Amino acid sequence: MSFPRPSDQPRPEYPRPQFVREAWLNLNGEWQFEIDRSDTGLERGLRERELAGRIVVPFCPESALSGIGETDFLEVVWYRRTVTVPDAWTDSRVLLHFGAVDHDTTVWADGVEVARHRGGFTPFTADLGEVAVAGQEMTIVVRARDSRHGVQARGKQSTWYANSHCHYTRTTGIWQTVWLEPVPRAAALKRPRITPDLASGSFHLELPLTANLPGHRVRATLADEQGDILTAETRADLDLAPRLVLTVPADRLRPWSPTDPHLYDLTLQLLDADGRIVDTATSYAGLRSVSVQGKRLLLNGEPVFQRLVLDQGYHPDGLMTAPTDADLVRDIELGLRAGFNGARLHQKVFEERYLHHADRLGYLVWGEFGDWGCETGARDDNQRPDASYVSQWLEALERDYSHPSIVGWCPLNETYQPLHDRITQLDDVTRAMFLATKQADATRPVVDASGYAHRVAETDVYDSHCYEQDPAAFAKAMSGLAEDRPYVNTAPDGRPWSVPYRGQPYFCSEFGGIWWDPEAAAAAGDQRDASWGYGERPYTEEEFADRFAGLTGVLLDDPDMFGYCYTQLTDVFQERNGIYRFDRSEKLDIEHLRRAQTRPAAYEGTP
Repeated sequence: MSFPRPSDQPRPEYPRPQFVREAWLNLNGEWQFEIDRSDTGLERGLRERELAGRIVVPFCPESALSGIGETDFLEVVWYRRTVTVPDAWTDSRVLLHFGAVDHDTTVWADGVEVARHRGGFTPFTADLGEVAVAGQEMTIVVRARDSRHGVQARGKQSTWYANSHCHYTRTTGIWQTVWLEPVPRAAALKRPRITPDLASGSFHLELPLTANLPGHRVRATLADEQGDILTAETRADLDLAPRLVLTVPADRLRPWSPTDPHLYDLTLQLLDADGRIVDTATSYAGLRSVSVQGKRLLLNGEPVFQRLVLDQGYHPDGLMTAPTDADLVRDIELGLRAGFNGARLHQKVFEERYLHHADRLGYLVWGEFGDWGCETGARDDNQRPDASYVSQWLEALERDYSHPSIVGWCPLNETYQPLHDRITQLDDVTRAMFLATKQADATRPVVDASGYAHRVAETDVYDSHCYEQDPAAFAKAMSGLAEDRPYVNTAPDGRPWSVPYRGQPYFCSEFGGIWWDPEAAAAAGDQRDASWGYGERPYTEEEFADRFAGLTGVLLDDPDMFGYCYTQLTDVFQERNGIYRFDRSEKLDIEHLRRAQTRPAAYEGTP
């Protein structure tokens, strides 16, 4: 059963679209709230008493949509809400899910600690055990610590008071949907892992379980718009993660691609020894492949040029949280309209519903982590990401593994540190994140670090970032790929940051960033605090369009370049290098950009 929601409830849609159960309870809306600037709330009794303020969840307190809009540093924040567990959940175990809370979180239910979690981008779940009783009230209390000091995966969140350069207003506390879910007590389905196998026309399903009981079986039914295709089942009493192979008949086989983003429906069931359904969930899957042949990165065996745009996923009134589900859809549609066929999801693990819409709309995605925040200032050992980077990244991989729109992984971005004769913490963590990604997912390519410091010799993909604004100079910088001498980022003094290129598929994964701010175009002087982009700004829209066509044309005309990523989709606060404004309104003729980059790419014509 589903539950009625107020028509004005924020973000009312189901938050986990690839593993859907019918019964759930959305806890978005008004919560009690209090700022704890000195982290003394536990001693002062904030866990036990009513809190002084109110906030609208899932919007962070720095955002306007939260009803607070406090943009100063918030070291600690507290939340409190009383909820009645539905009567229908009598025989169920109740789970409390958090889509994301920034950064270190402790959760209590009726005074009992039920969860601790570190990381601001990834989901976690509290098993409420015997605390949650059907038909009775339960009080949930959440404390989130978000220090400005020390190593912490922050992404683009500013550690200065104000926004600066490419760092933006912080996000503290709850910023994605909070919800309750009942599951069977004795044994239940856990999130499936769905692996497409285009070569055999099959899906490989792993169906992890909370427990194995005698006589239990798992069953999966695959369907399309014509109806059920096939059903398969196997024993669920031997393996913690039973496996099934679903082979699609030739007459119903339809690969997923940007031009035909076909999705199959899946129904997953856990059956008891008498054949009764004890747990059920729905999902979906896309049948596609990603492969490497020399310098070519292929989709379904074909050289599809990846015309990507950098998407940072910020919103003026919600910050890292989209105001509505429709806003997630709109950002993809804006990219498609401009001629892009995908995006790098930059310095942030996006809400899962964004990936759901990318799956539906055929939008190619590179999944990334918000790794900025490990700078130490130490000479030649200036970045020290810690073990929490690896654990958080593994949580992101687990959540997003089955989304067909994701065609590559990027755990780190613009890490920079000279190569020298000592192995550093950055070397260790870069390798750990690369190996963790390959262990978690053998089906997609991994770039060890986008741009600067490639520390893993066997990285699947090699790339660079280049913001040269003159198309002729940009062409010269990019001209060596055919001779295995691609453009590689180095330290300002020329020392190498990266291990040598070894002939991998290569793309320029950040370029452009053309500063276009029509309102400031005629102004003189340095305006970087209020408006900036890369290089000298154009003074007319025609000049912008010519530069865009020139820069993208350099990469479109290179037969060894498998794609690019243009910076960026929208302006973000003071960074005015988007092709749309921060509020997603138009600031130039998008059709000019579409024509420039949708012409045939040389790569797509290579054998």
